[in-house]
Formats: sequence, structure tokens, C-alpha cells
Amino acid sequence: MSGLLGVRLLLLWGFACLWLCSSASGDLFISRDNEALQETRGAARRLQKRSTNEKTVEVYRVAVDCTVTSRFAHTVMTSMAVNKANVSQEIFFEMELPKTAFITNFSMEIESKMYVGEVKEKEKAKKQYEKAVSSGQTAGLVKASGRKMEKFSVSVNIAAESNVTFILTYEELLQRKLGQYEILTRVKPKTLVQEFEIVTNIYEPQGLSYVDAHATFLSNELLPLVEKTVTDKKARISFSPTMDQQRKCPGCDGTLIDGDFIIKYDVNRQTSLGDIQIVNGYFVHFFAPPDLPRVPKNVVFVIDRSGSMSGIKMQQTREAMLAILKDLHEEDHFALIPFDSSIEPWKESLIKATKENVAEAMAYVKKINDRGATDINGAVLRGVEMLVQGKQSKALPDRSVDMIILLTDGMPNVGVSDTSMIQQNVRSAIGGNMSLFCLGFGNGVDYGFLDVMSQQNKGLARRIYEASDATLQLQGFYDEVSSPLLSEVDLRYPDNAVELLTTNHFKQLFNGSEIVVAGRLMDNDMDNFLVEVFGQGFEEDFKVQGQARALDWGVMYPDEEYIFGDFTERLWAYLTIQQLLDKSKTGASDEKANATAKALDMSLQYSFVTPLTSMVVTKPETEDGPDSPLIADKLTEEQRQQAEKMSGRHYGYASSPPRLAYYPPTPTYFVDGDPHFMIELPDRDDALCFNINDKPGTIFSLVRDAQSGILVNGQIIGDKKIPPDGKINTYFWRFGIVHKNLGVRLEVNTQDISVFQDGKQIKLLWSDTASLKGPNVDLLVTKDRSLKVTLKDSVKFVILLHKVWEKHPYHRDYLGFYTLDSHLLSPSVHGLLGQFYHGIEYEVTDLRPGEFPEKPDATMFVKGQELNVTRGWQRDFRNDVKNGENVPCWFIHTNGTGLIDGDATDYIVSGLFKTV
Repeated sequence: MSGLLGVRLLLLWGFACLWLCSSASGDLFISRDNEALQETRGAARRLQKRSTNEKTVEVYRVAVDCTVTSRFAHTVMTSMAVNKANVSQEIFFEMELPKTAFITNFSMEIESKMYVGEVKEKEKAKKQYEKAVSSGQTAGLVKASGRKMEKFSVSVNIAAESNVTFILTYEELLQRKLGQYEILTRVKPKTLVQEFEIVTNIYEPQGLSYVDAHATFLSNELLPLVEKTVTDKKARISFSPTMDQQRKCPGCDGTLIDGDFIIKYDVNRQTSLGDIQIVNGYFVHFFAPPDLPRVPKNVVFVIDRSGSMSGIKMQQTREAMLAILKDLHEEDHFALIPFDSSIEPWKESLIKATKENVAEAMAYVKKINDRGATDINGAVLRGVEMLVQGKQSKALPDRSVDMIILLTDGMPNVGVSDTSMIQQNVRSAIGGNMSLFCLGFGNGVDYGFLDVMSQQNKGLARRIYEASDATLQLQGFYDEVSSPLLSEVDLRYPDNAVELLTTNHFKQLFNGSEIVVAGRLMDNDMDNFLVEVFGQGFEEDFKVQGQARALDWGVMYPDEEYIFGDFTERLWAYLTIQQLLDKSKTGASDEKANATAKALDMSLQYSFVTPLTSMVVTKPETEDGPDSPLIADKLTEEQRQQAEKMSGRHYGYASSPPRLAYYPPTPTYFVDGDPHFMIELPDRDDALCFNINDKPGTIFSLVRDAQSGILVNGQIIGDKKIPPDGKINTYFWRFGIVHKNLGVRLEVNTQDISVFQDGKQIKLLWSDTASLKGPNVDLLVTKDRSLKVTLKDSVKFVILLHKVWEKHPYHRDYLGFYTLDSHLLSPSVHGLLGQFYHGIEYEVTDLRPGEFPEKPDATMFVKGQELNVTRGWQRDFRNDVKNGENVPCWFIHTNGTGLIDGDATDYIVSGLFKTV
């Protein structure tokens, strides 16, 4: 890579942050000559994450342009950066998009030359990807980002004094939930941007009933900058703050823009037939009739109470069930079936949701406790049996909707444990006569199993994330399905008028949702296009019919240069591909293969990046190497779940079924300063931090992994004497590192580094630049700066030396400790740092003014506790050992109480190489 230290810029919609790249390689050996110095410089680059020389790159423009035409959203994200340096630099581009969207194009304009992406079959893209990786080149990345989004990132080398423009385009059909559509745009510039703009134009021929726009970051100063113009059938929302308006404070470089920009709207619904739109030979039918009475439902709640549901999960489930029971209508019937290894229904049959019965059920729910194993097969079949018996005995009304809601957090491990057999049993028992909704709680559940089982039985699956709002997630899902309006809904069109129809039979229509059907017209004879809708309503059958007519968009929007005239065709293609992907998971083997083949063909035809295709962009050739491909993929929900389980691990392509290339960012965990502990969480673009205070001489357990035999302890030292402010600072000055399985022991202090192995001792001095390569451990010392410890096939540690003036009246030299590749340690790793290596779940809410204006307080829900935390900063010294760099984080008070397991004193040990 060319350029002084190969500076990289990360653009997260204008997220300008300079990274020093890793470009050195080669074996290490005992040496103090110039070659070792070069290797040391290379290794020093690898320690870098941020650069202080940000002025050489300018993020000039960030623009989001979204056009919504009859619920179909077409979004173009553009970012432009200028390299003002006199050396080439590698620029990173990162964007987040809704997980329901399909990428349709990615292109880069470099020095007036356009590099445009091409959608290819995933297996063909895989070969290009593997070739690039084998030659040491980078590929485009796609990874999960929270519950609703996924992140796309690429990089490209840019010549001196030139610029690059990145353009990402994606499309999606907005789904109506709880009576509204939502357009979510994530904006995290992290820096000031000269031209920043979000523009959304909504065209809805049915007419707009309301439009609301807000953002999580809007202050009183920014709120007036959201401009909204709404007419009968069109809305325009724009947000374009100047650089000064973006600033956190006058004269500072921090930006207020950080969060989600959300638009919610709905349309007028005046006819029972719904709205039919015909453009360029394709039609789309939106059906959500107004003012229908709800149909009574018969719902069986099948609730996992196995041992894995212990603690907060069980508590949140009880809380959600109490709220859900309150919302039952008196004409509904319900049943509760808690299960573990045994299945014990609350009642032997469904009962009516009278006030008395609901009150009795709530009292029962409060007493449900976790225990035992997980018999999903037996529990669901018992629910089916109760519904069948209720209908056969006429205990349940004829005109009612039958549904089972299963909540589980684990794998079946008692009774029938083969998931395919459970699916077969459930499908046979239900026989298409009821709906099964599956809620998978946490990452231990087999979501793919639940997803297929739901789709096979006219329901759907939903992931419930382990977080403080899990109760609200459960309630929110129930709200979506709690009010059925019609059952067995058929939308019919003349056989001689349409072809290639999407799904047109639906088990039910719920209040606040919408049915969408699309197809292609066989000819333009609109006089023969009669539309009929049938369904079962509350008291009588629902039947409506009418003649479809094409809209004249030129008349409806005369002042618009309509740029999306093929939206009905692309909407039809989007919907068809989604339904084919579902069939590829649920049908017989030949049906699956046929659906997969059709979905692949359509994905290629319409340039959609789906789970079957990849977007390939060829980067320009540079002086460092030939052109190389960038790969954009699509995550399935199962892959998102797996990525969250294995955060920090690497995924490659598997031979069958094809999978994406997935490289999550590597978190960093470190302790430095007085002593400040920092847990970086790049997946959340966040960090947690806390301090540990104790008397000088105390030794703490930082990392302890009994399975791999790794131990790291650190001893603190105090100032030479009490400073004028009366506060004695403590710092780490000595670390003990042990790898028992490799027979390696290191002692690192502020004077030297001692390595013990096979009865021999080697001592290295901080005053030298040196490298040591052994069979089980590699060491790299950068003079008076850093030590990198690489344990064979395992974790890497970096220790930074902070030197102070030798005659300083108060302070002493001290050390900082940083962990790399922590994912290579076992799940049992612990210690003050080690306990966080495999991630931590938390939620932050209720942001409010703190003691200092620049440090707001908030409430954090973590490990079942509610903590008061403060937004502050800690110093990251990897870039600048002398001054460090401020990194924002949520500060947990009182020695990390509530965040760390137990108390800080629990981590005190008696010796540098001791575990107790």
C-alpha cells in the first residue's frame, strides 16, 4: 500500500475517521538491526486505529435521496471524500441499510471514471472473492447492525489530491405494521460534513392520511431544520443542516447528527376493494379495507419454562403475558401451556376471556418459574389438540381464528428432539387449519427451525432480543396479530387477464396490516379486469368486487419528472423473490429447488442482491497491486443470529448452502491510565468504561482462561507522593502473563521484559527495539513505546509504556494493557477484562442532564440491573502514547459495580502468577 503509513478514511455516511493500516508482514527473530526496526514500524502501524492527521481528508458530501412510490422505496446514498494529502490514501466507505431491503447497485467514481457493480450468482462471486482473499486483498463486507439494519463497507485506494464518490442504491417494499409505514434512515457522520442532506419524496395516489418525521438526535435547535410539505397525494421531507448547525458546540468539531431519522405515514382507505395501480403492464393491489369488525380469536400460548429461561427472560415473559392477557377481548378464548420436560396446561381446554378468567390466569402467570428441559414437540401438539377439540365440541365459535403462539429460547432436547420431525408432526397435526407463530428468545434458539415451522403453518417467526425491552418486543408482536379482521382471504383476478401472480390467498388479515398482491397483465384490455375479494368476517362472509383502472401518473403528478415508472414491475419482482425464498425453505425437495432456481434467475434479471446473489465491483488497479473485487452480500436472519452468537469470529463461504463472506469488526478491550478499563463494542458503535481504585501494591486478575491455560494479572503502583490536589493516582506497572499449556511465562514491568520457558530466561529492555521469535511465543518491542505478545495459535496482547519525566515530583512510569484477537479464547474466560470478551447485552435509555453539561446521565439496563451511567471519555493511547485520544463511552460508577460480575475486590489475587 502506498502513502505514508497507508492512512485510511472510514466514511459512515461521512463518518470521517483516519485509520493507519496494517501493511507489514514477515517472521520475527532476535535482532536489533535496521531490519528489526522496519518490522517494528510495521507492527506499530497495526496497533493504530485512529490518526490525528484528519485534515488531509475532507468529507465533502453526504446525501440520502429516497423516493417512495406506492409503498415501494428506492433509496440512493451518496458520499464524496477529497484526499488533500500529497500521498495516496485508502478510503473506507460504510453505510447502513434496512435488513428488509435489497441492494440494487453500488458504484464508485474515481478521477472521473465510474466503477459499477454487477450482480452475480453467489457461487460465481465466491470464486472472485476467494481469489482476492488468497492474494491478500480486501473484499466488500456486509454484517448485521442492530435489529433492523445491516452494514455495508468497502475500501479503495485514492491518489493524492483526488476524490472519490460512493453511490449505494437499495429498494424495499414498505410493510404496514400497526397502521403505519416506516422509512428508517441511519445517520452517523461522526464528523462535520460540508453538504449534508436527507430528502424523501413520497407519492401515494390513495392520498396521505398523515406524515410524521422525527429523529433520535433532534434537539430544539435542529428540529426546525426538518422541512415537511404534505399535499393530498405527495409529501416531501428534507433535512439539510449547515456545518455550524451540525456542531455540538461553537468552534468544536463534534457533530450532533448521530442516530435514526424516521418517517412514518399512512394512506387514505376509502374503498373496501382496496387500491389497484397499473403501470407499464404490471399491476399491484393493496388491500386493507376500513372499518371492519374484528374476528374473535382462539389463542393458545405455549410458554417455555425450561432452565435456560431462568432469571430476566422468565421475568420479562411473565410481564409480557400479564399485559397481553389484559388486552384479550371478552369474545376471545385462550389457553396457557407452560412446558419444560413436562407439559402442564393451566386448564384442560380453552376458556372465554372474561374478566374473572383473565384475572385468574394473571395470578397463575405470576407463579410460572423456570425448570427442566425443553419438549417443544409435545407442547405444540398439545396446543393443536386443544384447538381441534374445542372446534369439534362446538365450545369455540365457528367464525373465529385459531392460533398458537410459541415462545421458546432453546433447542428441543427431550421427547422428539429432531427438528425436521417436529416440523413434520406439527404440520400434519395442524393440517392447514390454524396459524402457528413462533417467538425465538435470545441467541440460543434455532431460529431457522422456528421460521420454517411457522411458514409451514400460515404464521411467521420473530426474534426476541435479550434486552431490557424484551417485554415490549413480545407485546409489540402480539399487538400485530391480536386483532384479526378477516380469515381465508382470497383475491381473484381474471385468468385471461393476468399472469405471474404473487400469492393471492392469505390465512388472515390483521388490523393495522395490509395484503399486497402483484402480477403482470396479459394484454391492455382494461375493460376485462374485474377484481374480487372474498373472506370470512365476524358475522358474515366478506365479498367485494370492482373494475380496476389504470392511473394517469402524468395527470396526477403533472409537475414531477417521474423517474420511477417501472415501480410496479420492480415491486412485483421484489415480492415474488421474497415469496420464492420462503418457498425454498418450506416446500418439498423438488419445490425447494424450483423456487430457489426461479428466485436466483429473477435476482439476476432485476439486479437484486438477495441471499442467492452478490454484488461484485472491481476496484481500480494501484501501484500496490492489480484490480480486486468488492463483494456485497445479503444476510439471512439465521446468519444475523449466528453472527451475533459468534461476535468477533470470521465467516467464509461454505460449499452448501452458499453463505456470505462475513467479517465482523474486532472489538478491543484495554486498561490504561488510572486504571481506566475500556470495552469497545464496534457492532454497536459504542463503548463501556469503568475505573478500579484500590491501594498501591494490589494485584488484579485481568484475564483468566482455565481451558486454554492463559492467565494475565496486573499490579498497581501509586504516585511518588501525594500531589497538591490530595488525590493519589494508581497505575499498572507490572503484568504477569502465563500460558500453562505452552509452558510460557512473562513478567513485564516499566524497566524490562522477562521471558521464562523451558527453564531458560531471556530479558529484553524497553530501551531497545527488538524482536524475538520462539516456538510458542513471538515478542516485538518498539523502543520506549510498546510490546506485542503473540501466543501461538491464540490471543495477542499489546502493552504500552508510558514514560514520564524522570525527575517528575509526583508521577511514575506506567503500563497500559490491550487485547487483540480475544475471540480465540474459550467461552469460560473471565477476569476484569476477560469477562467481556464474548460480548455483553445492555440497553441505554432516559438520556438526561448530568452534573456537567457535556456529560449527560442515562439509565442502563444490564445483567438484570438498572444503573445510572454517565456519557464521558477515556483515553486510548494506541495512536499517541503521550497524549492519547478521547474515546466516548458510557461510564459505570463505583468500580464498575453492576457491570462486572461480583465486586472489584473479588478479582484481587495474592501474586503476579497466582489465581487466588
